[in-house]
Parts: sequence; C-alpha cells; structure tokens
Amino acid sequence: MATVTEPRTAPAAGVAGPPPARRRLRQGAGRQQHAGWLTYVVLGFAALISLFPLYWNLVAASHDAARVSSAPAPLWFGPDLAKNLSKAWTDADMGVALVNTTVVAGLVALSTVMFATLAGFAFAKLRFTGRNVLLALVVATMTIPPQLSVIPLYQIITELGWVDQLQAVVLPSLVAAFGVFFMRQFLIEALPIELVEAARMDGANSLRVIWHVVLPVARPAMAVLGMLVFVQAWNDFFWPFIALTPEGSPTLQVSLAGLGAGNHTVDKAVVLTGALISTVPLLLVFAFLGKHVVGGITQGAVKS
Repeated sequence: MATVTEPRTAPAAGVAGPPPARRRLRQGAGRQQHAGWLTYVVLGFAALISLFPLYWNLVAASHDAARVSSAPAPLWFGPDLAKNLSKAWTDADMGVALVNTTVVAGLVALSTVMFATLAGFAFAKLRFTGRNVLLALVVATMTIPPQLSVIPLYQIITELGWVDQLQAVVLPSLVAAFGVFFMRQFLIEALPIELVEAARMDGANSLRVIWHVVLPVARPAMAVLGMLVFVQAWNDFFWPFIALTPEGSPTLQVSLAGLGAGNHTVDKAVVLTGALISTVPLLLVFAFLGKHVVGGITQGAVKS
C-alpha cells in the first residue's frame, strides 16, 4: 500500500524559520555519539589502575610470606596459591565465616531496602504533622560518628546475652538514615502524586498502593541501595570485631583479623589469600547484578 506524505511547505513570507542552532540540534537528535581513540585510552588506563590491586592480591596469594615481604614486590604468579588457599580456609574457618557474612549482609540489605522504601515514600508523598522535623532528625543522625554508640550498644547486647551472636550485628543495622534519605529523594521525582491519588480513588488501601504503585517505580533505586548496603555490610569490620569473636560466630572480616593472631610473625601471604577469598563473592555479585545497578543509577538521569 502506498503511503501519502504531505508536501513540505516553505515558511511564509516574513515568517522566520527556526534558528540555525535549533535546526542543528534537531538534525543531530537520535544520532549515536562515537568515542574517539583518546577516550578509549583514558578508560583503559583507568581500568588498569582499578584492577591492579586485585591483580596484585592474587599474585601475592600465590607466593610465600618471605617473597611477599621482599623488595621488589613480586609482579607475577608463584607456585604457592593452592597451599595458601588451603591454609587460609582452614586457619580462619572461612566456610563458617562465608555463611555468617552472607546471612548478615543479606538480612541487613533486605531490611534496609524495605524499611527505607517505606519511610522514603512516607516522607516524599504523605502529608503528616512534623514530617519536616522528623526528616531533619533522620538526616541529622548521619552526622553522629558510629564510635559514639559503641559503649551503650555493647552494654545492651551484653544485657540481652547476644555477645558473639549474629543478631548483635544484624539488628542494629536494620535501617540506615542514608537509605531513607536516598529513597525519599528518588521517589520525590520518580513517583507522580497523581498515581497515588488515582489508586486511592480506585479503592486501593495503603498496602495495595505500596505493592502495586510504589514498589514498581522504586525498583531501580532499591537495587542500587541494596547493592550499596550489601557491600557495606559485607566489608564491615568495626562493630562485628567488637560484638563477635573468631572462635564463635565470626564474619569474614573478623576471621581475617584472627589470621596469624598469637604468632610472633604474621604470614602476610595467608592474610592476603583470605582477603582474596572474601572478595570473590562480591565480584560474582557485581558480575550478575552490575547491569541492573548501573541501570538504576542512570534511571531518571535523562528527562524527556
């Protein structure tokens, strides 16, 4: 079937067309931008710098302690990787530590995402007395150093009998002020109030509004927040080192701190091997979820 196209008409006499800058912008719209060779050189150099610590960690894990401590440092692989992996896995009880860290990081990430999304929605779209004051108090807690809460928090878990138990690490981290503020800022722009009002007019209660309206819109930000919190909980050392012990229910960071403890010299190769083991799960998580996290970060960056 032939298509009929309307003939283009020239601008009427005396009527100016669009300015040249706007015409060039329209002509360039939709065209894909191609990076030059300098861009690839800079990105490649940045990637090498970022990957070098991980590469050297792997190299150091394949040498013995004497070679790691010698100068110049080794830059190529050695023959001791299997021996160091076995020693680090056995001495630090890495199997138990991996399970404990996965449980702690997973629970902290899930609870933070859930509570922060609910609180962020309330601060972003609901009207209630004292909303701004409560939000200011939540944000103000971000300025308090965590070291100030160590003594009273340790007294609480001691009274509850939670010393050297995983709930002593999980429960104090169920929600974070940063997560509440992050979700609030995202939902202010991403969630039109008209969607919430339309759902209310259709008879949806608060639970249905959250499940069918808020969560689908907030999914990109929830993925970003979940990844950030998971990584932070996985690498957390300060409070787990106080609440847990290497002999009880340690996380990875507590187990790594116990490697070589009580010896006159610390086997740096074994410690670096343990650090390598603790890094591999994070690399796998980034490999499977990195695309979703990057998409969540860039969500809403370009407005139509």
